[in-house]
Amino acid sequence: MKFFADTADVADIADLAATGLLDGVTTNPSLIAKSGRNFLEVVKEICGIVDGPVSAEVVATDHATMMKEAAVLRALAPNICVKLPLTIDGLKTCKALTAEGVKTNVTLCFSANQALLAAKAGATYISPFVGRLDDIGHDGMELIQDIRTIYDNYDFKTEILVASVRSPVHVLAAARIGADVATMPPSVIRQLAGHALTEKGLAAFLADWAKTGQSIL
Repeated sequence: MKFFADTADVADIADLAATGLLDGVTTNPSLIAKSGRNFLEVVKEICGIVDGPVSAEVVATDHATMMKEAAVLRALAPNICVKLPLTIDGLKTCKALTAEGVKTNVTLCFSANQALLAAKAGATYISPFVGRLDDIGHDGMELIQDIRTIYDNYDFKTEILVASVRSPVHVLAAARIGADVATMPPSVIRQLAGHALTEKGLAAFLADWAKTGQSIL
């Protein structure tokens, strides 16, 4: 499974990229707004930090304007992945961009039928929002399982990018199902490394080492 950071915080992205565990970045208008910086400047800076795809979202709702905005985004860096809403116009734009060899991320997916349409439109990634489904009493991971089954049935190449990830539990469940990517806040990526027994064991090792009075350096 590939790990993407869902953030526009450049410092966080640089820190995670240094671990070698970061495969890409997803952004959206809300995340960019939190940064308080110019949208295009932030996206271009992120593209220079990571080698993998950086999803940058259009804000238009009609096909013609989406195509114009996509052209601006594509010019920022070669690793731009154009993020599009799961609407008819978004799917039309996805089909057109895919035909031009542009990577696309179709976002705000909440049903398997929507995911089927995105795959037929040639999306590089489909972004089902599991956390938001959980919030309204649905099982977000059931959607991931349905999409995995459908994509495998027809050998669709669209990758399942699990979004709205709230905790390591979501990551584990997505990995068990066979999702291709999980995009999550930097805090969740760091939580994946944590375990009480790891911390307890390390503390014991360090205490025993201190008793020896030795130093490696």
